Amino acid sequence: MDANNKRIALVTGATGGLGTAMCKQLFTDNYRVLANYRNPEKAEKWAAEMKAEGFEIEMFLGDVCDFDSVEKMITEIKEKVGVIDILINNAGITRDIAFHKMSKDQWDAVIGTNLTSVFNCSRHVIADMRNQGYGRIINISSVNGQRGQFGQANYSAAKAGIHGFTKTLAMEVAKKGITVNTISPGYIGTDMVMAVREDVRQKIIDQIPVGRLGGTFEVAHLVSFLASENSSFVTGANYAINGGQHVY
Repeated sequence: MDANNKRIALVTGATGGLGTAMCKQLFTDNYRVLANYRNPEKAEKWAAEMKAEGFEIEMFLGDVCDFDSVEKMITEIKEKVGVIDILINNAGITRDIAFHKMSKDQWDAVIGTNLTSVFNCSRHVIADMRNQGYGRIINISSVNGQRGQFGQANYSAAKAGIHGFTKTLAMEVAKKGITVNTISPGYIGTDMVMAVREDVRQKIIDQIPVGRLGGTFEVAHLVSFLASENSSFVTGANYAINGGQHVY
């Protein structure tokens, strides 16, 4: 298929472990993939690695925590590529600490990156999606937004908020050909998780019924499923992908 006829997918936080897997999967599935980044040095190295592996990913600078920065990024994308068909709100950080020690900066940083970013990015693509009568918004939450986790009052609040946002927006745009869904991963074998001390990591694995960490490719597969034109009857849903660690 000619690049101009492919559905356009934007992945925020693209250079992390999950974002990388999503970009690769979507590219393999014949989407035109755009990667959002904030750190130019890291992004340049990442883009070179992707190209060396055969993945042609287009890069766009934007701070997803900043409403105006996102507007500038989306405008640049529309001028250079076209209207975004699929938005994957994947950007996220942690600032873990017990609540009685948590600073306002630690709260604001996590809420801004993990939740406000979802508003910022979705708000700047939703009008075009409504106008064209088609769109997919996929929001990456977490098992800890469903069950809570010690030291993550900020993170759990943001991740739970993501699905509240998903449900309402899904209802508002359902008749416009737009679906909005949440994915809530459990413990995935990203570089961040693999860097955890082995004995601590093993304790985590011991709590997962399938007996292992999830693969980034497994989350990416679910993203691709929800991005598909054939998933048009799935909206407002929250897909748990946690190996049975939290069932409800």
